[in-house]
Amino acid sequence: MRRRKLGRDVFHRWEGNPVLTLEDIPFRCNTVFNGTPVKLGREYLLLLRVEGQQGYSFFALAKSWDGFHFEVEEIPVLFPAREGVFGVYEQEGIEDPRATSLDGCYYVMYTAYSKYGPRIALAKTEDFHTFERIALISEPGNKDGVLFPEKIGGRYVRLDRPIGLGVGSIWISYSEDLYAWGDSKVLLSPREGYWDSYRVGASVPPIKTEWGWLEIYHGVQMTSSGPVYRVGTALLDLEDPSKVVARCKVPLLSPRENYERIGDVPNVVFACGAIVEPDGEVKMYYGAADTCLCVATAKLEDIIMYTVSG
Repeated sequence: MRRRKLGRDVFHRWEGNPVLTLEDIPFRCNTVFNGTPVKLGREYLLLLRVEGQQGYSFFALAKSWDGFHFEVEEIPVLFPAREGVFGVYEQEGIEDPRATSLDGCYYVMYTAYSKYGPRIALAKTEDFHTFERIALISEPGNKDGVLFPEKIGGRYVRLDRPIGLGVGSIWISYSEDLYAWGDSKVLLSPREGYWDSYRVGASVPPIKTEWGWLEIYHGVQMTSSGPVYRVGTALLDLEDPSKVVARCKVPLLSPRENYERIGDVPNVVFACGAIVEPDGEVKMYYGAADTCLCVATAKLEDIIMYTVSG
């Protein structure tokens, strides 16, 4: 592969960013961010995290024919549960969905939030309007769950981010049935002296490539003025994804624009999904400053090049 001439970042921001702001939402809300994309035929769907004015988050749906210009549906598609076990652990909202196509439907991992802390929850849908909650699949203190798009060695595989002794690392776990998860191992940890020295977490459901499973993740560096969230990448072995093949030395997208630096949580670019187009272009959708939703693009081979060589 030849190294292409690039700008400030490997990912190129769409000139029309932000894709969606609260002004684009057809009902009253505080903000919109962290949307997970899927492509059905020629149509793009974005399952959005919307923070309502009540103070908790829920999910809405947006549609597009080009992946850049979206229209948000007038009625949200999923609210926090108010009854049963989900009602207990979603009382303060549902956050940061990540959708994976698997077994003929879409599975959505999301964060259930309550006074007990964050837990990973799993739901499934065929049309992104009707959702079946499956299970709460982690203990408290865990979030950023993403599901691999196929079984490996006959088992489902996920990445997540539990907090242990204040350290946020990416772990890998396995399941026979999507309910019970185990064989958990630390996969990626913060690196002292790097851009991801404070905390790391899975961002995009892993993308299968000829070079390995590509994981686009977020890394956090703590500064004197607070945390800075950036986007990075790692390659995992195709047959044994608990083995890290390569990991970028520098971030592929950093907060630079005003809409990424100024907002409810400043200095944040936070990916929740990506679409790989037939020509190898990757459209990555990310929340900026927890205040709007944006898209950036890069060639898959460039992403791999900078993951391997830094």
